[in-house]
Amino acid sequence: MSVDIPTSKRTDYISWDEYFMGVAILASKRSKDPNTQVGACIVDQNNIILSTGYNGFPYGCSDDVYSWSRTGEDTKYSYVVHAELNAILNARGKNLSGAKIYVDLFPCNECAKAIIQSGIKEVIYLYDKYATEKSTIASKKMLASAGVKMTMLKVSRKNIEINFEH
Repeated sequence: MSVDIPTSKRTDYISWDEYFMGVAILASKRSKDPNTQVGACIVDQNNIILSTGYNGFPYGCSDDVYSWSRTGEDTKYSYVVHAELNAILNARGKNLSGAKIYVDLFPCNECAKAIIQSGIKEVIYLYDKYATEKSTIASKKMLASAGVKMTMLKVSRKNIEINFEH
């Protein structure tokens, strides 16, 4: 019986950047926020995933009890942990020095502080929806001062299909 051995490798495989951003986007699908779903994926220098996170409430704070409202007296902003901070906290003390964080939305100033303090050296993001907000401007200023590289990911494909059927 003869075995057909390919003479060359596949050429349509995804890049590391597409893979890790895909993981971040997949993590965002866990968010129960009705308006904004953000995911993050932290990767070491050897392209090993160290942690993931998405925006949601802290452990023990029921997403059925706390407010998801964006306006009024009791808003989600007092409770939600952002994807970047969740990914850093979910790393549970792993060494993040020199790591990269993939996140679909550019980090706010509070997340930038955590990114800097954790030792992450590069932020790779898809879009910068709040670029003109004071908090985003502060974020970029701090990240730049701390020597954290900021890279907007340029993708060569619009989507990656995940199929549960083989």
